[in-house]
Amino acid sequence: MQLDERRRTSIPNAITSPRAKLVYLCLLVTDGATVTELQEILSLTKITILSVLDSLTELELVTRRDRVYACV
Repeated sequence: MQLDERRRTSIPNAITSPRAKLVYLCLLVTDGATVTELQEILSLTKITILSVLDSLTELELVTRRDRVYACV
């Protein structure tokens, strides 16, 4: 694995919740996803995903463009 690949798949230390780490990693791997896509991939409830995305957005680790969330 090259340095760029390791950096891309690393999870920031600011993310402490296991679910937040899972959502963040999924967004990294998919290069962005909608809430529905995250639900299908991760089998989490919509309210859980929205809560996690809100936290990640507050930490400025995730952005939303239209309906797609992506890592910064």
